[in-house]
Amino acid sequence: MGLLEQLRDAVVAKVDPKLIQRIDQLPRHNLNEFGVDPFGFDPEIIKLVAPLMMFLKEHYFRVETHGIEHVPGEGRFLLIGNHSGQLPFDAAMIGTTVLSDAPKPRFVRSMVERWSAELPFVSSLFQRAGQVVGDPAACTRLLEAEEGVMVFPEGQRGINKLFAQRYQLSTFGHGFMRLAMETRAPIIPIALIGAEEQAPAVADIRPLARLVGFPAFPVIFPQLLPLPMPVKYRMWFGDPMEFTGTADEDDDVVGANVKKVKHTIQRMLAHGLSQRRSLFF
Repeated sequence: MGLLEQLRDAVVAKVDPKLIQRIDQLPRHNLNEFGVDPFGFDPEIIKLVAPLMMFLKEHYFRVETHGIEHVPGEGRFLLIGNHSGQLPFDAAMIGTTVLSDAPKPRFVRSMVERWSAELPFVSSLFQRAGQVVGDPAACTRLLEAEEGVMVFPEGQRGINKLFAQRYQLSTFGHGFMRLAMETRAPIIPIALIGAEEQAPAVADIRPLARLVGFPAFPVIFPQLLPLPMPVKYRMWFGDPMEFTGTADEDDDVVGANVKKVKHTIQRMLAHGLSQRRSLFF
């Protein structure tokens, strides 16, 4: 046995056997003879990153969930929520929570920004871990393969919000709704409380962002550690929402549906904030 195989086995041995069992129960019908799907996803990689993800979930962000039974046990769906926190810890914790806590294990595929595909090492890790560059055709293929897909319609506008704008949803793109209508995929709204305070941005130095090729260059305060603050995450999963029609509907029709989803998530955020008594506990 080679050194890499020994290292892999040592890491997997640290994972809760119940989580390993849930990973092994994930649908495998989309994998080829090499154990990966058409997008490069390898379920065995999840076993290697599981110790870190579960530590963050259970001990760092101490995730609390509500309504996770709304996540379908099978079939396609779109998971639509608010996006925040400068770095995508929110997406990682949502995916980890669905995998570990949903009534039936599901692996949610995330749509990541195109610029992430240019990052050395990270782009390969994202691919192997099931993340897909946010292309509508790729998302359609995933949904038609009966996968669950996570989309943040705010995009970079959400993740780079300033602290003063926390829990105020920015503009939602319409692409996710056209995908939902085209593929007849139900939408599961999710509101995440906590991530908006994990890395408070007090300013965005846009000239510097353009200079280095980043979508934003936030000034974080307090910037004491390379990790976000250990705020407590609270996730609220809503009832499935289904929309009829086709992807070619007029913008007014699609826009009205988008507003329904956005307003639902905004109401869920307001409810979640009303229930929170502490930022860290």
